[in-house]
Amino acid sequence: MNKFLFILSCLALNAYTTDLDTNNSLIDFYGKSETKINIVIKDNIDIQGKVTSAGSLALKDNVANKNAFIIQRLIDSDFHISGKANLSEWANFRSENSVSGWSSIGGQTTHVLDSKYNPCGSSSGSAVAVASGLVDIAIGTETNGSISCPSSINGIIGFKPTVGLVSRSGIIPISSSQDTAGPMGKTLEIVAKTLEVISGYDPNDNATSFIPDDFNFNFVDVTNNRRLDGIRFGLLNADNQHPQVIEFHNEIKAIVKKLGGELIDIKDDRIYPDEAEYFILLYEFRVGLEKYLQSSSSKMQNLNDLIIFNEENKNTVMPHFGQDIFFKSLESDSYIRYMWSKYKVSNSYKETLRLLEEYELDAFIGLTRGPAWRINYDGGDWPAMQETLRFSSGGFAAHNGMPHITIPFFNIDNFPVGISIIGKRWDDREILKFAAAIDSKLTDKSIIIDVRSLDEVKTGIIQDAIHIEWTDIEKEISNLDISKDQPIYLYCRSGNRSGKATAILEKMGFTNAKNVGGIIEAADKLDKKIVKYSE
Repeated sequence: MNKFLFILSCLALNAYTTDLDTNNSLIDFYGKSETKINIVIKDNIDIQGKVTSAGSLALKDNVANKNAFIIQRLIDSDFHISGKANLSEWANFRSENSVSGWSSIGGQTTHVLDSKYNPCGSSSGSAVAVASGLVDIAIGTETNGSISCPSSINGIIGFKPTVGLVSRSGIIPISSSQDTAGPMGKTLEIVAKTLEVISGYDPNDNATSFIPDDFNFNFVDVTNNRRLDGIRFGLLNADNQHPQVIEFHNEIKAIVKKLGGELIDIKDDRIYPDEAEYFILLYEFRVGLEKYLQSSSSKMQNLNDLIIFNEENKNTVMPHFGQDIFFKSLESDSYIRYMWSKYKVSNSYKETLRLLEEYELDAFIGLTRGPAWRINYDGGDWPAMQETLRFSSGGFAAHNGMPHITIPFFNIDNFPVGISIIGKRWDDREILKFAAAIDSKLTDKSIIIDVRSLDEVKTGIIQDAIHIEWTDIEKEISNLDISKDQPIYLYCRSGNRSGKATAILEKMGFTNAKNVGGIIEAADKLDKKIVKYSE
């Protein structure tokens, strides 16, 4: 298990047994259930009788009069709403100098491992609530990176579905073209289960009418997948020559190959329509937000009301950054430019499909983004990000409405870094299936035990193995904090002593203890190297 995954697993254990500081991840806590699945909801999603603030003091009295579509689905499916998660105010769409994880109503959410570092956003609280062990699952929303970034940076799984798979009704919008809600969780199983619940047609969200008639909503089924036979991935950012990135790319290639797949270095010559995408967001934000506000209980009825409120309360609402995006959105009213921008973005999806076809790819894969950066109130996220190793893989998935999953991969400077898998629209089940195979390799919890004598072990030991002489196995195994169903692989020189040790463990109740024979045979079976022993 990777080091940071071990740290997070310890945090998760302690969160249930102690008063763990959850890094200011919540705006409101409603308590936990002992019988239902506890879930935290990002505070831009309506829960009947609760305030939906988008992190803004301007909406502190916006009590929802009914549940968002996905909230009702969760409640009907035996989930317990444990709280509202903090977020980057207005989902990071108030200022280009915003500080991720900060909101005027919730303050600053911090990274799960170091409170001086930013948790990314905008679904900051959702990610940190899961990573700290408060809950196993949360709901975030994404327009561009707001699920994938905080999930990657805090070492959890995040799934941004195809736009239209999950209803947005009852969610404060940014963009009808790009917005989606999605699950953020500890395991693929809970993420898949939650996605099954929240997916589906909603007459109040036209985007859901485009779900294919033959779409398979059985996401949990594919989490048992352990192979990638015949699957071809295109490597994103393949031209990045930073030594650590090259190392991680090589590791991804090795994992994919071991699982039967193939990783292709692609020449990514796509031109990203960033300016067009930004105008679409500016245009759709005002239109969608005002529609939401006018059906809400808030006194704020339009974008101009919010701008005035922010100016009148700037000491509390804008101590760190302004509202330049709000002003730009107010002025972005050219329908002709909007339609031209939509055309350019639609062409970019055609370019992505061309790339998939040209290289005969099933999906794209790559590092999600760089590690966490320091919280910075002097100019926001961007200047602080320049001090870290920077790369990003998911922008095109966001503006093309494609499914994107990130799973914990490794660490840089002791901070988590995720690996992203991105597929065509409506390939959500496929990329979850691919992620299951890769995740099984990354989160292997098996224990390898060398039961030979110390003199024999000094000649070489299988990579990641621990040494326990077979005569001491009963005593020593009791000192290890492992479950009775944990996979245990035992080997020796020829297989005789490891067979005896396996029998002892079976009598002790260990159900997954296996004798894998002599050291050469075992190394081959376990796909491990024989390395120098170090006491």
